[in-house]
Amino acid sequence: MTGSEWFDPESGDARAERALARCVREVVDYVDAGGWDQGPQLFALVPTEDLAAAEPSLLDQLEDGADLTPVAQERLPADVAGGSHALDEFLGTTTWPASVAGCALVEEIVVLPPEAESDLDSALAPLLADRDAADQAARLTAEEHPDRRDGRLIVAVLRDGPSIALLQLRPENEDDSSFDEAPELLTYENLAPNVVAALHATLDADPEDEDY
Repeated sequence: MTGSEWFDPESGDARAERALARCVREVVDYVDAGGWDQGPQLFALVPTEDLAAAEPSLLDQLEDGADLTPVAQERLPADVAGGSHALDEFLGTTTWPASVAGCALVEEIVVLPPEAESDLDSALAPLLADRDAADQAARLTAEEHPDRRDGRLIVAVLRDGPSIALLQLRPENEDDSSFDEAPELLTYENLAPNVVAALHATLDADPEDEDY
């Protein structure tokens, strides 16, 4: 079973969704163990059977019964964490080998209440012709907003298959005992559609290189 064969979009959709959800939980646990204030992270989602066959030494580390295993990639360049435009450009140059069934991105973001959108519109209006300036202004306005919350956006996709987009809010009191509990993951209709599309685009090309 290879990365391009394990998912049958007609007969295996429910299985693929379950496999993706389980793999995303593993990604969240991995990132959560490193605490907050981390840069964006990419993961290759690899069929567990393929990974076990290619790397027998990892057998003890692979989760029993999991169809997919996330493989953390090298840290993204420092300048990519500086704004959504830089991340978009980085993803635009990213491709995966055919052995990779999907991919996931985790990035820390600033979450604002819906009523704060007018503040962002006011900050961006004079700068729309300059995407970098608009991106920087949006970040600055969001970071300085009194009702801001820090959070993580977790987005994962499979080749020609389902996607998951989740939001994890940073605890307001990290000394609270509840901080040791499993993180609460939220989702909303049409959450991060541009990120979903960008990740799917990275899977369009199938280089012959089988490394991940």
